[in-house]
Amino acid sequence: MIAVIQTLNFIINIVWFLVIASAIFSWLYAFNIVNSNNQFINTIGRALFQFTEPMYRPIRRFMPDLGGLDLSPIVVLVILFFLQSLLNTTIAPALLGY
Repeated sequence: MIAVIQTLNFIINIVWFLVIASAIFSWLYAFNIVNSNNQFINTIGRALFQFTEPMYRPIRRFMPDLGGLDLSPIVVLVILFFLQSLLNTTIAPALLGY
């Protein structure tokens, strides 16, 4: 059971870093810091977009339009933090008996 909890924590950490990488990449792309004509850069951008967009889309439906400011990555990070805290402080002790 400990292995399952550690694996879930690891997956949440990977998603956390991918959300942060996606946000940083979108800033770099928006301010023309990275070369948008480079095929490698476009591949990374598409991969990050395809991974994170399904998480952002439901959140964007409920959030008000703030112009060019997208707060959905912050909401996803808060949800991930909540899930990890719930897993570590409530679910793990209940399953492991401590």
